[in-house]
Amino acid sequence: MQIQWYPGHMTKARRAMKEDMKLVDLVVELTDARNVSAGRNPDIGELAGGKARLILLNKADLADECVTSEWIECYRKEGIRAAAINAKHPGFKKQFLQEAQNACSAILEKDRQRGLKKRVIRAMVAGIPNVGKSTLINTLAGRAAAKTGNKPGVTRGNQWIRVDDRLELLDTPGILWPKFEDRLTGLHLAMTGSVSDDILNITEVTLELMSFLLIHYPDALTARYGISRENDPERLLIEISGKRGCLKRGGEPDYEKAAGIILDDFRSGRLGRISLERPMDIREAQDENCR
Repeated sequence: MQIQWYPGHMTKARRAMKEDMKLVDLVVELTDARNVSAGRNPDIGELAGGKARLILLNKADLADECVTSEWIECYRKEGIRAAAINAKHPGFKKQFLQEAQNACSAILEKDRQRGLKKRVIRAMVAGIPNVGKSTLINTLAGRAAAKTGNKPGVTRGNQWIRVDDRLELLDTPGILWPKFEDRLTGLHLAMTGSVSDDILNITEVTLELMSFLLIHYPDALTARYGISRENDPERLLIEISGKRGCLKRGGEPDYEKAAGIILDDFRSGRLGRISLERPMDIREAQDENCR
């Protein structure tokens, strides 16, 4: 199954982002902590150019803590400022303001030397769809300043939000890139909800997720659904259909309904703290592509 999703408004959003880049001091890029590499649009780095950068691994409360630490350390070694956050938690505001100040330290120091002591940092919040950009802005602002939703494509236009006398944020629509170069990237984006469910075969996506879980988190499905320790995801889907009453007329399993439950349980964290990617996997894939 090949997954591609690039609505027309994303082309317009990319052009607007390029134009607005002139107005900002800092580019804050959000990615999903469960899906760190696949969740980063390479276009954002290109558009940001020499701007100060800060990468936030959002939804860290849903990701495997050890894997998240590996990503933070990986970026640190590359000289990239990164932090793990939960954008829904108001307690991260102090952490964010400090990270933003640190990322813009060179700009702020230059202003101090010119006698400008009170500088408002103007930051662009960017990332792919449904990664939590508007949620982050609303938490920082302490009000519903940006429209949110649990599906991609909610934010369609850019808007400035004043957080306080130190920070202004520019909310931008989530943008993907026109073509995913490998099948796994598309699958991971589908699993975490960055690609519209309307274009997906939910059953196929869920079977792929179950195959991954059986290898990397073998207790996740058993603990959640009380099912047998079976290594065949299709058989397990049938068993879960029965356990959850997902049956059609005549008692036939309703695979799509059961698959939707499993996928929703993964996305909401009810299957436990799970990461789909780790730095070692990405390096191995890159080495393989270079051969």
